[in-house]
Amino acid sequence: MILEKFSLEGRCGIVTGAGSGIGKGIARGLAEAGARVALAGQNLEKVDAASREMNGDGLKTVPFRVDVSEERIIADLVRSVVQEFGRIDFLFNNAGTIYRSPFPDFPLEEWERVIKVNLTGPFILSQAVARHMIEKGIKGSIINTSSLIAVFGGVTVAAYAATKGGLTQLTRSMCNDLAKYGIRVNAIGPGWVKTDMTKAIREDPVRFKGISDRIPLGRWADPQDLAGLAVFLASDASSYITGQVIFIDGGYMVM
Repeated sequence: MILEKFSLEGRCGIVTGAGSGIGKGIARGLAEAGARVALAGQNLEKVDAASREMNGDGLKTVPFRVDVSEERIIADLVRSVVQEFGRIDFLFNNAGTIYRSPFPDFPLEEWERVIKVNLTGPFILSQAVARHMIEKGIKGSIINTSSLIAVFGGVTVAAYAATKGGLTQLTRSMCNDLAKYGIRVNAIGPGWVKTDMTKAIREDPVRFKGISDRIPLGRWADPQDLAGLAVFLASDASSYITGQVIFIDGGYMVM
């Protein structure tokens, strides 16, 4: 039956940046679909609190600390998750950071830091997880968090825009290389979501109104609005979908 294809019972996976915002919302959705989920984040207190909250609701999650800018820590994470769950069926590369500065004054050190977290980190983690999947013959799913900014470019966010554009192309390249192993690679492109990263914009009445007026559905997304697509892409219901970037923006892009 079709609904059975959406089930993640017996599946195990990792969500990075899972302590709050989009990552937490996605992790909860995956766990509610039956998966055991490794909640990975740089702030252990946040992922630990998120795990306790979800487990208190009867879900199955385990918190892990990871700094996606550190290759050794990423390798440790994969080993620890495999030791805990026995396998990895899906990976959701969601951890990210942003720095805002007009382009002429954008500091090189911030450019390098954002690229390391948003692009190099997902590359290294995806590589480690893909190797595990290939070795174990797992026809898994890797999902990346892109952004509307990959299309529009944004303002004062040169490094963030570059990384999201790069992550979109990395998704397509990984798809081509991993399809022969039955590993699917896709990305979601969130629109305007109520998270800590967008707090400054939401507190600017002019920018907030300008953005909100352009969204056909008339509201900003909650992190949980992304969970349905995450479950779909991690499940057998999307078994013939790979190399795609699917936007969740309330219609923003078509206005």
